Amino acid sequence: MFSEYIIYTLIFLWAIHSLQKIFYCIYFWQLKEYRLDRMTGDIKRFAKALFPNMAIIPVIVLLLAPLFYKYNAVLIWDNAVLVIFYLLGLYSIFLLIKKGWNTPKFTKKAIFLCGLSAIILGLCLLAFKNNLFLFITITELALPLATLLIVEIFQIPTLLIKKSIYKKAKEKITQSKNLTVIGITGSYGKSSTKEFLYTFLSKKYKVLKTSGNTNTEIGIAKTIITELKPEHEIFIVEMAAYKKGEIELLCDIAQPKIGVVTGVNEQHLALFGSMKNLLMAEGGGELSKSLPKDGTLYVNGDNKYCLYLYKNFAGQKKIYSLSNKMIDSDIWSDSITVHKDSISFLAINKLGDLAHFGVNVLGKQNVQNLLGAILIASELGVNFGDISDACKDISQKSAGATLKKGKHGINIIDSSYSANPDGVIADLEYLSIFPGKKVIVMPCLIELGTKSSEVHEKIGRKMGKVCDLAIITNKDKFKEIEKGFRKTQRYKGKCVLCDKPQDIYSMITLFCKEGDTVLLEGRIPAKLTKLLTE
Repeated sequence: MFSEYIIYTLIFLWAIHSLQKIFYCIYFWQLKEYRLDRMTGDIKRFAKALFPNMAIIPVIVLLLAPLFYKYNAVLIWDNAVLVIFYLLGLYSIFLLIKKGWNTPKFTKKAIFLCGLSAIILGLCLLAFKNNLFLFITITELALPLATLLIVEIFQIPTLLIKKSIYKKAKEKITQSKNLTVIGITGSYGKSSTKEFLYTFLSKKYKVLKTSGNTNTEIGIAKTIITELKPEHEIFIVEMAAYKKGEIELLCDIAQPKIGVVTGVNEQHLALFGSMKNLLMAEGGGELSKSLPKDGTLYVNGDNKYCLYLYKNFAGQKKIYSLSNKMIDSDIWSDSITVHKDSISFLAINKLGDLAHFGVNVLGKQNVQNLLGAILIASELGVNFGDISDACKDISQKSAGATLKKGKHGINIIDSSYSANPDGVIADLEYLSIFPGKKVIVMPCLIELGTKSSEVHEKIGRKMGKVCDLAIITNKDKFKEIEKGFRKTQRYKGKCVLCDKPQDIYSMITLFCKEGDTVLLEGRIPAKLTKLLTE
């Protein structure tokens, strides 16, 4: 009876532990948009979270058990598995109580995948009930692979459904004869440019835009089918890609007449495999080739990759830049002033139009995106005066970063929407205008491929020039960041590794006083933001 109680307790603990792993697997797949290429690009972080150090112990025991056969290896094995999985199960319960589980957003797809994984696991348990210990050990190691197979099998009918949706969306676009589609791509600045352009064009036209971070083929196609109305005159489409050919597919669906490339860097290089492939996709190569003969390409002249695209594009094209001293720009800026909670500048175009713009967004980098949006809006007939007036409708959130007053009077710059190399440098530049101590909290960037070490060291050098304290939340490229940090002149500054929100909060509140500033960059735990601001 006692042994049965132990077995049932073990099954219960194992079930809790397995549920945690299923949730994490589906959470990670969801985070990577159920894409195998994105998953494998970050497999190290995935594996670390799924296989705690304790989980390898049963495997070691299994391999060594034959050596102890004469000492009853089966008994040694069973007891070792029993202890290990009791500990793993109790640890999962501890994390559940502490709200430490990573769970997916429970969409219909996620609920189906989680449920199917649990059902298959339960059926396997029944099938292997006579060899429970071996089954539990195998499933501990094979569960991630099982979710992979489930997700990939589920992709087969999903792909067929998607193709049908793409076809329906394309047909609707084709039938919208008076619609002008604007496609926006790039490694960074897409969302901000989209939001600015939507605000400006709405002064004169009926405009539809893709919402939030909707920028993939299925999201864009669904937007067309469900939201595009006959009265819409302009459709602004944010376009993202993770491999060559995906922007071409988006262009085939949306059929843009105007193309915009906001800026290109090494973001997602690991997924594209080479800079050449990246430049064809998010670098604007496929977008520019997809434009009709009467279409126009707009590019950021301050980015070397965009400038190269501009020089080699044979069709109608326009270029925007911060200054016209080095580039013959169609629009440029002057008298840029960066305030803590806004920016102001003059915009001047080739026709001699000039206007002052004051915008409630954070950081000088937004001037580039605003110039691109101003240029396109003015080319489509919105005058500078109306565009300048529309700037009052732009919020900080539109540009992806907000300034908040945190606890103890500490300034909190929340730029946790996303992170890329140029964005981090730009946010650090903005942070530098604040008085007092300056702190940055950020994870290492992912999917940078062969450029990762170089980029992180560069970011570290910038941190060292600006920050008194840099807190890095994962160790992937911490050494490279710390190396760059130490190369700068701020020898009193600290660069530390810490991944626990409560510990980071304690570190910040002990280090900072009223008037000091903290920059939250990239995917920061929501718990930390709440601790600092609520």
